[in-house]
Formats: sequence, C-alpha cells, structure tokens
Amino acid sequence: MTVGVLKIVLVIPGSRSLKDKRQVVKSIKDRVRNKFNVSVAEVGGQDLWQRCELGFAAVSSDKQLIESMLQQIINLIELSGSALISDSSIEFF
Repeated sequence: MTVGVLKIVLVIPGSRSLKDKRQVVKSIKDRVRNKFNVSVAEVGGQDLWQRCELGFAAVSSDKQLIESMLQQIINLIELSGSALISDSSIEFF
C-alpha cells in the first residue's frame, strides 16, 4: 500500500477578500475531488487573502498510478487559470 501526498501553494491574484479566496479554493477543491476522488484540505494560509496551501492525499497499491494522478491534479489546477501554483511537492509513504 502506498500513500501519496501532494502539497501545493497557490497564489490567487484576483482575490480582494477572504470571501473571494474561499470561492476560488472551493471551486478547485470540488473539481479535483469530483475528477480524482482524493482527499483535499486547506492546510495553510487560511487567514491570507491571496495565498493558500492545499494538501491532497491518495492511497493505492500502485505508486506509479498515484504519481500520475497527483501530476494530473497539478495540471488541472494550472489549466484552471483561477490560481497560480507557486510551489508544489509530492511525497510517498
């Protein structure tokens, strides 16, 4: 069994309030959850308007499958255009 964890730091340039940020973050979280069936949580930057840290977790017996899925999540967020990825990291346990 392999657990893959993806941590992403997002910059949301169009956000002028926490409400704006929440709308963008909720949209990203819902889209990723629906497409990939992974666990998602905001793990940092909760009080900042234009910055957010999201954590994603997936479990499988195939490490390559998880790695591919987490990379597809990064691609989906980049293509959404609603936020910019300033940093990302993938870990396996």
